[in-house]
Amino acid sequence: MTSSDLQEHLNLRAINLLQEDADKIQKLIEVQMENLATRYCPLYEEVLDTQMYGFSKEVDFAVRVGLLEEFAGRQLVSQLERNLAILYEALNNKE
Repeated sequence: MTSSDLQEHLNLRAINLLQEDADKIQKLIEVQMENLATRYCPLYEEVLDTQMYGFSKEVDFAVRVGLLEEFAGRQLVSQLERNLAILYEALNNKE
C-alpha cells in the first residue's frame, strides 16, 4: 500500500466514523422529536448539547490532522446544528 493509498484509506475511515457519530446524534434528535408531544426533558437537551460539542471537536481534530476537508467538516456539523435548531424551535413552540 502506497502512502497515497494509506492517506486515502485514512480519510475515508475518518469520514465514515464521523458520519456514524453524526447518525447517532441525529437519532437522538429524532427520538426527542417523536417524544415531543408527551414530554419535555431538559436533561435530554443537555445530552444533545454535549454530544454536539464533542462531535464538533471530533470534526475539528479530523480537519486539523488532514483527514477531512474543512468544507466537508463544516457541512457535517451544520446539518446537525440545523436539525437541533428545529428541535429547539419545536420545544419552544410547545411551551
